[in-house]
Amino acid sequence: MRIYNLDHKKKYIISILKINMKNLSIFLCVVSFCMISHVYGSIRISNELKFKKKLSISCYSKDNRMKTEMIEPGARYEKYFNTNIFGTTRFMCTLRQGPNYRHTQSFTAFKQVSPSDNGALWDWRARENGIYLKVWAGKHEQGGAYMHKAFDWIY
Repeated sequence: MRIYNLDHKKKYIISILKINMKNLSIFLCVVSFCMISHVYGSIRISNELKFKKKLSISCYSKDNRMKTEMIEPGARYEKYFNTNIFGTTRFMCTLRQGPNYRHTQSFTAFKQVSPSDNGALWDWRARENGIYLKVWAGKHEQGGAYMHKAFDWIY
């Protein structure tokens, strides 16, 4: 039977701990980098309504509720935000068309589909005949300058 030197065991355990601490340090650095370099999302809503109609905008997510904004004709509303690391960020918006605000539409104004979704600008346009969308970058990106009608107004 072999008898091990106690100092030898201590040195062996210390060397294993050093290796594990080094791996832990590398892991923490990678996680920190991922958190710091995390992606951003944004919503842009432009008022392209005719006849000097204002546009009422109310948006919210699971964690945030933005105050209702009144947008003048020709103006736009922009909101920038951090997406979550799980890839589940969603913003819902309700638009109301002035002057009596009876024409409305509620919809998902931003949707992150997975953790690898690298964020995007969701560019919305409120027009007389409906609400139009163009997504710039991210998993939902639409090539070129394709702006398409996404919703009709609800009367």
